[in-house]
Amino acid sequence: MTQPSLPIIRMKPKSNARAIRFGAPWLFDNEVVTDRRTQALAPGSIAVLEDADRAPLALVGVNPKSRIFARVLDRADANPPDQPWFAARIARALALREVLYDAPFYRLIHAEADGLPGVVIDRFGDTCVVQPNAAWAERLLDPLVAALIEVTGVAHVLKSASGRARALEGLDDIDAVLAGSAPAAPLPVPMNGATYMADLTGGQKTGLFYDQRPNQAFAQRLAAGIGSGARVLDLFSHVGGFSLACLAGGAGTALAVDGSQPALDLARAGADASGVADRFGTRKGDGFEVLSALAAEGEKFDVVICDPPAFAPSKQALEAGLRAYERVARLAAHLVDDGGYLGLCSCSHAVDLTRFRQACLRGIGRAGRQGQLIHTGFAGPDHPLHPHLAESGYLKALFFRL
Repeated sequence: MTQPSLPIIRMKPKSNARAIRFGAPWLFDNEVVTDRRTQALAPGSIAVLEDADRAPLALVGVNPKSRIFARVLDRADANPPDQPWFAARIARALALREVLYDAPFYRLIHAEADGLPGVVIDRFGDTCVVQPNAAWAERLLDPLVAALIEVTGVAHVLKSASGRARALEGLDDIDAVLAGSAPAAPLPVPMNGATYMADLTGGQKTGLFYDQRPNQAFAQRLAAGIGSGARVLDLFSHVGGFSLACLAGGAGTALAVDGSQPALDLARAGADASGVADRFGTRKGDGFEVLSALAAEGEKFDVVICDPPAFAPSKQALEAGLRAYERVARLAAHLVDDGGYLGLCSCSHAVDLTRFRQACLRGIGRAGRQGQLIHTGFAGPDHPLHPHLAESGYLKALFFRL
């Protein structure tokens, strides 16, 4: 039975109601009957979605100002989200992470895949950073945060308002402290035997990228197999994700390259905390320019990892993004010693695995190199996939032996 106090939105006759019944999490603005009443709904309103025949389909969060008009939250006859509702979702997500990890450092909520559409929560010990990237979550932030503290026992909750997703929802870009206080200094995060420094207030996104953890572990395994003479290049390194993992595994030296000096400073601090500072170096600069410069200098490495920002954040940027991935692969392949390893990564939602692999192979071939594809990696299990949402499987990592 639908909730009489909630507004109702209705799908157009030719829209795919079956997809919603089978688990699709989004409804776009061209699939909804839009009239003055629906357009007047405040962003973040909770409503009941009906099909064209007025049969209830789902409880949804609505945003008339977004291309994603409605996000599926629950069954049509469920009560609107409140603190107990959020607590149940968070507890379910926490139970999975506690099976997977022996320390509280992970992505706790991965949006639609954890039943909280548009919501990302990363945990750093007793601090959580929340990204409410959908209007419904922004509007219900108070019960969400109360439930987060209730379930996890964390003392501090921060809001990160950075990122393209919030802009697409018409939301602000103002960070905030939602509970407790912000850390006075970057927090140490143990991962893959290394210590990373996460800047939760001034860093990118939530302060650290947990998604690459298994791919960094694979790179670590490759470097460890080469041994103490292994030379590692970590391009687009951020806070030293791949380089510090490889050094922790026994690599001889590692060079981290990034365009951000604050990120490199955090990487250096992580090297100090990990006890590998004497084998770690940094170089600030544009990734493409540094790749060309290193080749001109005659440098060679045993392991080269390229983890650039999203070159294709949208379908409109797809072709340009594929050309950029090809160029990275071509330039990086020149720097890999014979028998060495090249890791190429993409976090672009718009680039599927097949097209990314094709772009990488073109680049390697145009560098005059040949390679074996030895491993295909994805985000870690704290970033589960929503089976009806390809965007939740955004991260791809390909490892080649050249």
